[in-house]
Amino acid sequence: MTDTAVTSPSTVSAASAHDAAAADAAAADAAADDKRAFNKLQKRLRRQVGNAIIDYGMIEEGDKVMVCLSGGKDSYTMLEILRSLQRNAPVNFSLVAVNLDQKQPGFPEHVLPEYLDRLGVDYHILERDTYSVVKEKTPEGKTTCALCSRLRRGSLYGFAEEIGATKVALGHHREDILETLFLNMFFGGSLKSMPPKLLSDDGKNIVIRPLSYCREADIEEFSQRMAFPIIPCNLCGSQPNLQRQVVKEMLAEWEVNHPGRLESMFKAVTNVAPSQLADRDLFDFKGLEAEQARRRENRIDAFDLGREA
Repeated sequence: MTDTAVTSPSTVSAASAHDAAAADAAAADAAADDKRAFNKLQKRLRRQVGNAIIDYGMIEEGDKVMVCLSGGKDSYTMLEILRSLQRNAPVNFSLVAVNLDQKQPGFPEHVLPEYLDRLGVDYHILERDTYSVVKEKTPEGKTTCALCSRLRRGSLYGFAEEIGATKVALGHHREDILETLFLNMFFGGSLKSMPPKLLSDDGKNIVIRPLSYCREADIEEFSQRMAFPIIPCNLCGSQPNLQRQVVKEMLAEWEVNHPGRLESMFKAVTNVAPSQLADRDLFDFKGLEAEQARRRENRIDAFDLGREA
């Protein structure tokens, strides 16, 4: 006859309590790790935005910064990081959020006002029916980005003057800058991109891009962690086969296969050697012979100097 082991209720209860305690400890550790990771991400974005502001002199004492808020992850992140930096900045500046309601069908007009009211941020909703203009003027099958961007930019720049904004902040990040660089090279025949700081063509507005040093992946993660109420663009975002999307996928593939390549390319944008390119307006190639002669005149011949001694 085989003896049957009997487990007492007290033993079962103790084991269950031990398992529950272990699960609680594991959950607490996971939560702590998650919090540390988020704090690290937030600090990295703050540092990168702060460095960009300092490097390019983006914000000065007394500036009124108009933050262009589209409802996408980039502009939400820009506003949040600028608000965070504002609290400890060595200079005093104010922020005003501005959203351009382009009258796209189905645009959720209540989302941004409710969000900004909760934050207590000063804001304006600028209503301009650029959607109808873009749809009317853009031929069937053509992309709407160029005209939409031009109309949007003109509306926002004009409004910045109306409210006395001294800087216009746009939410373009590192990948946006690199994508624009390649788009201009591939399809525009020019070596140019989006500068971190820009004087508008009419000289009336100074445009800044505080997220210039920030990776899109970090912005995406930050946006998800903050649970921003994202508003999708149903005009340009829904167009298939956009050249920018093709370039974006190319850069993403490079980053996967060659980690660090995008960082190196961005450094190249900030480290230009005009004499090593071919722009005749940036460098005097025709004057090289004269420069050579000037240097020869000022050169001390070590051999002759030694012979005179």
